Amino acid sequence: MSDDNIFTEDILSPEFLSDDIETAADESVGPSLIDKVLKWIIVVIVVLIGGELILLLLVNPCLPLSRVEVMGMPELDVAMVLKQAGITRRSSYVSVNSRSVEAHLNALSEVASAKVIKGFPNSVRIVLEGRKAVALSFAVINGKVCPIFFDHRGVVFKIGYEIQETLTASSIPIITGLLTEPPFLGMQLPLMSRTLLFNLARIQEVAPELLAAISEITVTRKAFDSYDVILYPVHNPVRIRLGSELNESMLRYILLVVDVCVSKGAKIEEIDFRTGTASYTIKEASSG
Repeated sequence: MSDDNIFTEDILSPEFLSDDIETAADESVGPSLIDKVLKWIIVVIVVLIGGELILLLLVNPCLPLSRVEVMGMPELDVAMVLKQAGITRRSSYVSVNSRSVEAHLNALSEVASAKVIKGFPNSVRIVLEGRKAVALSFAVINGKVCPIFFDHRGVVFKIGYEIQETLTASSIPIITGLLTEPPFLGMQLPLMSRTLLFNLARIQEVAPELLAAISEITVTRKAFDSYDVILYPVHNPVRIRLGSELNESMLRYILLVVDVCVSKGAKIEEIDFRTGTASYTIKEASSG
């Protein structure tokens, strides 16, 4: 009994209890301090992330654009394109209206289509597609004979020679009879003429060598908005007359018939394909 009492007293002694209380206090203080530090770290991280989001989502889109790219038509002056688009040094991601910019750029006679791609938060890319000449004509403007270039939609998009056109004009067929009024940039030919130019564009795409064999195309208008087409081959002095329909297979057949007739020594002035079968006119012998 005495031993038990001594043991109990030892346990309940002030020295024993104070050591135990200090240990418990130390253990409780440790986790509390760590929790506070972690909370402050989390708060700082949240504040930083929130600041970054505010900067990214609200501030940067309102700042001047850091990057503007113009692609697709290197022959156009970039400053002119941006002026037409209405984009200045103060323009921002928020202020740029893609559809409005596209509409302004499509108003340029040289541009077939324009696409504006906005890159969040502060960049813009402009992708342009230029018109391609499928035929050219000539007109007198200010006392000078100037080439007039048409695309497949019948749009006059260039008047006068430039360096790149001088190099490629020889591969473009010359058309006469299309213009009935003084031409101007952006002018579009009537639907009747557009059909012919669209067909020429398809031939140019799949078989450009066929158009290279034609030196000139003449459109002769008839009543009721119809017309005939007259072709002049490069190497054969034969006039070829056909209706308004022209495609690759027909042109290939026409050139084959012409080669066969000329190879036989026939003195042919004109071959008429309007009825579907070839009929020809012999040149009259010159007197004297």
